[in-house]
Amino acid sequence: MERRLLLAAGVTGLVCVGQVVGGLLTGSLALLSDAAHVFLDTFALLLSYVAIRAAGRPPTDRHTYGYHRVQVLTALVNGATLAAVAVGIVREAIGRIRDPSPVLAGPMLAVAVGGLLVNLVVAWMLHRHDRDDLNVHSAFLHVVGDALGSVGVIGAGIVILLTGWTIADPLVSLLIGGVILVGALRVLKRSVHILTEGVPDGMSAAAVLDRMGGVDGVSEVHDLHVWTVSPGYVALSAHVVIADQALSSAEAVLANLKRVLADEFAITHTTIQLECRNCQGTIACLGPGCGTAHGAT
Repeated sequence: MERRLLLAAGVTGLVCVGQVVGGLLTGSLALLSDAAHVFLDTFALLLSYVAIRAAGRPPTDRHTYGYHRVQVLTALVNGATLAAVAVGIVREAIGRIRDPSPVLAGPMLAVAVGGLLVNLVVAWMLHRHDRDDLNVHSAFLHVVGDALGSVGVIGAGIVILLTGWTIADPLVSLLIGGVILVGALRVLKRSVHILTEGVPDGMSAAAVLDRMGGVDGVSEVHDLHVWTVSPGYVALSAHVVIADQALSSAEAVLANLKRVLADEFAITHTTIQLECRNCQGTIACLGPGCGTAHGAT
């Protein structure tokens, strides 16, 4: 995946240069808007590469979860830059609608077609991994949004070429800005949700609580916490009340809990404290009447 990201960043960087030159020569705001987005594509892809490399580093004494959150922080930066660019595009487009500028439709169309082809290739390179990693997903959104923008620029070029109606150029820029903004807000929402340790999308803490409570040998579950460390890395901690029993039996209950959480909720990183209320806070007893506390995680 790392090599794909680097290759994609290099290709989109070349497209950005071509669109800037084309936008300046043709006077097309739509092309310049697309160039700004492609520049962010390149930036996003490079950040994605850095984030994936960081996430692969092992945990340390100071970062016991490793560096998985780097992916989320990078996605947050990508989303914020996307939103800022979208606002800038919309403002400039409104100004162009009020005061239209001449546009060279032929060269504009040629540059847009080239940009679309490159974006489709880059999107294909990333699409198999975009759901597995939030950071790659945000980079994928950059590329897809830019591909849609290129389609819009092509449409505007055709309209201007056939009718001379130059306002089509800023109107397409407004469309590009809207597409970018929607994608940015989605990435920001998901990133903030993870950074605030929210329950994973599509999962209910109440459903997890009920299912754990239904496991044989479990009397009660409390102090349950479920959060996302990074996309695909879900953690859980809980206190589980069981009857006074031998440690071997308690470990069987714990094993069943872990199996249910892994199979039904894809939660594999768990910290579960077993408690026995009738043994003075003992987590699990070795035998009847024992008073020594034992931990299980």
